[in-house]
Amino acid sequence: AAGVPESGFLTDGAWPDVDLVVDASYGIGLSRAPDGDAARLIEAVNRSHLPVLALDVPSGLDADSGWAPGVAIRATATVCFIAWKRGLWTGDGMALAGSRWLEPLDVDETHVAAAGPAGVLLAPESLARALSPRAPTAHKGHFGHVLAIGGDHGYAGAVRLAAEAAARSGAGLVSVATRAEHVAAIVAGRPELMARGIAHETELEPLLERATALALGPGLGTSSWSVATWARALGHDRPAVIDADGLNLLARSPRALAPGSVITPHPGEAARLLGGDTADIARDRYSAATELARRFGAVCVLKGAGTVVADPSGAQAVCPFGNPGMASGGTGDVLTGVIAALIAQGHGAFDAAMLGVLAHALAGDRAARRGSRGLLAGDLLEELRVVLNP
Repeated sequence: AAGVPESGFLTDGAWPDVDLVVDASYGIGLSRAPDGDAARLIEAVNRSHLPVLALDVPSGLDADSGWAPGVAIRATATVCFIAWKRGLWTGDGMALAGSRWLEPLDVDETHVAAAGPAGVLLAPESLARALSPRAPTAHKGHFGHVLAIGGDHGYAGAVRLAAEAAARSGAGLVSVATRAEHVAAIVAGRPELMARGIAHETELEPLLERATALALGPGLGTSSWSVATWARALGHDRPAVIDADGLNLLARSPRALAPGSVITPHPGEAARLLGGDTADIARDRYSAATELARRFGAVCVLKGAGTVVADPSGAQAVCPFGNPGMASGGTGDVLTGVIAALIAQGHGAFDAAMLGVLAHALAGDRAARRGSRGLLAGDLLEELRVVLNP
C-alpha cells in the first residue's frame, strides 16, 4: 500500500541494490534451529556481506540463553526493544549481535520489572560505588590476607600470577604455598609475596590460620601432593576461590565448600563438575552457572565470552566486557587472585565475584589497546591497579 516493492526469499544470490539489511525474520521466542526457506535466507544474508541491523535479537539466536542451535544472522548491530535480552550478552550472542543498544519504547520501567528479573548487566560505574577511597589511617591489616595455594612441579607461574593479582587488587598481605623449589623464583620476581615451600600438607596449617581468603588451584596439578594439599585447604573454614586443578579435583571428589566460597570454571571444567559435556554448557550458560552454584553451595563464575556470575539463590549477572586476547594461559589465574583479594577486603562472595570479573575484563580491554593477539596474562596486572582505583 505504501508503494514499497516486496520480493520472495532471496536465496539464489540475486540481491537488489541495497545498502542495509534489516533482520526481523524471527522474534525472541525462537528456541530451535531455523529451517527451510528461513534458514536459506539467513545463509544468504550472511553471504551477502551487507551491513545487517537485527531487531531485538539476531534471527537464530535464543534470546534467553545466548545459544545459536543452527544458522544465525551475523549482525552488524542489534537494537533491543523495551528491555535487554540476556542472550545478547553471553555465548554465541557475543559473536552475533554486533554493537548493541536499547530502545525502551517509552514502556514504564515498573512494567518491565514486573516481567521478572533478567539478571544484572555489569557496568564500570559499580566499581566506583563499591570501592571507596581508603582512609588516611589505613594499614595492611585492614585489607585482608590472601593465601594462594598451588604450583606443583613445572607450574610455578600460575600460582605467582594469582598471588600477584591479589596484591595488585588491594589485599593487605599475600602469601604463597607452593613446592619448595619454586620459592626463590617467586620471591626474586615479586618480593612483596611471602612464599613458603610446602612438602607436607600439615605445613599448611599455620598459613591457613593467618589467611582471610584462599586462592586455591592455579598450577596445583593432580599429584598426591596436590590432592593432599587441596584436601587440607578445603578442610579449613576459610572462604576459597577455586580454579583450575582445584576444580578438577572437586569434580573427582565433590565435597562441601566453606561459606563464602567461589568456583571459577571454564566450560570444560563446568562440564566435568556437572557430569556432562561442553555442548550442554553452551546450550544455556545461565542455567549451567546457577546449577553449579546450587550444587556446590558457592558462587559460580562461568568464564567465557560473556562471563556469567550466579549464586545459589538464583541471582545472576553477566559481564559484557573482555576480548579474545584474554584467551591465553594464565588469565584465569589472575581472575582467581582478584576475586580472592576482594573477599579478603570484606566483600561478600557474590559482590566480590561480580566486581572481580568486571575489573578483570576491563583490565584485559585496557591491555588489548595495543592489540589482542599476543596479550599475556601478566599484562593485566598493572592495568588492574588503574581499574580498581576508579
